[in-house]
Amino acid sequence: MAEIKVPELAESISEGTIAKWLKNVGEFIEKGDYIVELETDKVNIEIISDYAGTIKEQKFGEGDTVTVGETIAIVDESGGGAGPSSEEKVEPMNAPILKNEKSAPQAHAVPNGEAKPKPANPKVGVSEQNRERPIASPAARKLAREKGLDLNDVPTIDPLGRVRKQDVSSYQLEKNNNSPSISKKETHSEQVTKQEGSKPMIRERMSRRRQTIARRLVEVQQTAAMLTTFNEVDMTAIMDLRKRRKDKFFEENDVRLGFMSFFTKAVVAALKKFPYLNAEIQGDELLLKKFYDIGVAVAAEEGLVVPVVRDAERKSFAEIESDISQLAEKARTNKLSLQDLQGGTFTITNGGVFGSLLSTPILNGPQVAILGMHKIQLRPVAIDKEKMENWPMMYLALSYDHRIVDGKEAVSFLAKVKQLLEDPENLLLEG
Repeated sequence: MAEIKVPELAESISEGTIAKWLKNVGEFIEKGDYIVELETDKVNIEIISDYAGTIKEQKFGEGDTVTVGETIAIVDESGGGAGPSSEEKVEPMNAPILKNEKSAPQAHAVPNGEAKPKPANPKVGVSEQNRERPIASPAARKLAREKGLDLNDVPTIDPLGRVRKQDVSSYQLEKNNNSPSISKKETHSEQVTKQEGSKPMIRERMSRRRQTIARRLVEVQQTAAMLTTFNEVDMTAIMDLRKRRKDKFFEENDVRLGFMSFFTKAVVAALKKFPYLNAEIQGDELLLKKFYDIGVAVAAEEGLVVPVVRDAERKSFAEIESDISQLAEKARTNKLSLQDLQGGTFTITNGGVFGSLLSTPILNGPQVAILGMHKIQLRPVAIDKEKMENWPMMYLALSYDHRIVDGKEAVSFLAKVKQLLEDPENLLLEG
């Protein structure tokens, strides 16, 4: 028997949460196969097996917290042959019952907590076998056990008849809405609760990443003297330049010319003029950084992440756009590595893509400044006392740590960014 343990993840990460088992008990695996997806504070990591054989035991279930070096599965290296088919996957029998599952009814439960095996009946037809064990994902089976539901009763829209987790959730919600008595079960995952005289509600456990985001944002607000200053920028010149150059830019670089490369270049040039916005507080000392690794906030499904464009001062517009495009795609597909997220010196966030007109971004500690971009909107601008024109304007917001950045420096930094953006030729020279 061989033990599969949680490997060393990173210097700052000592534990994670099992997000999804990729292989099931009784399934044959090869050396190097991915067996489990582990959710950490920053990224999801797929753990591989160093052994070939049959998975005999999964010591933890989905949603459980595990630490580095802890054994999570047992592999029988003497086991051979292919594992069970997708319709006959064996459920993990040794996963511990979660603390808030103890009130949920267990199908075929016996005193020792193990599922009671049903004797094989060679006379049972194919249709009856399918009735006894419908095709369902492991997550759907787990949720059905927690809710005390029979998977045969759960309708699905899957063309192959496979029951998914969302099918179980929808069925449970509909059942609760139609039921005269409301169950008071407490479960580890989603639960539907209804109190007397109130509307139906869904209780959902926060993911590890969301908990980390919440904790860090609160820490920043409690430890930094955060202040925000605003300005607005005329985007006419940049929009005209993009319109003229975007086709040729794409032909030559195989990447589209967006706004982020202009803002990244403008920020780098302004940081060189005002170095305290590219610093960090360490105890009673200031660490002034002479490199420019710019974080770009990306809204991923699991929550906001800030991958980093390395050495932005050395890169061309095309290289910056390419890096941002690749990092955004990795964020959407949950493929970001820890290296992609560590070590940023300044952050840019763009709420304008979601329609935000104005906001006050929160610092991405231990950084001391963050620039917020917003929606480009035509607004009337006074040309002189009697004339007005409609220009494409964007509000900019700079949040900064007042402990080391004075108001004059912050306002001057933002004015410099505005100046560079409104004169792209000057941006090319200074950026």
